[in-house]
Amino acid sequence: QVQLVESGGGLVQPGGSLRLSCAASGSIFSINAMGWYRQAPGKQRELVAVITSGGSTNYTDSVKGRFTISRDNAKNTVYLQMSSLKPEDTAVYYCNAYVKIVQPVPGLYDYWGPGTQVTVSS
Repeated sequence: QVQLVESGGGLVQPGGSLRLSCAASGSIFSINAMGWYRQAPGKQRELVAVITSGGSTNYTDSVKGRFTISRDNAKNTVYLQMSSLKPEDTAVYYCNAYVKIVQPVPGLYDYWGPGTQVTVSS
């Protein structure tokens, strides 16, 4: 089995910064794309940023220039550096990873973390 665990959420004032981390553990052969999604109350979950195993990145328009996604392949960890935070960034942030495993059934599977709350408020 594979587990994803997020950390780094919390309460921050508008204009502030937070850094989210997500570590993958378990029977991992390799990890393809890793990403961050968020879901605000009453809204659908949306993609925030994604990074491939080769380091290519993509961001939703609303966070471009403010958020930076990165990963440490040796640690199976993905990060989201969030700066110039706005109240509209308030949401539960979820980590996602496409993981190749070899047991019990070899294949590429989609895994999610339980989420971490980010609240931007004065």
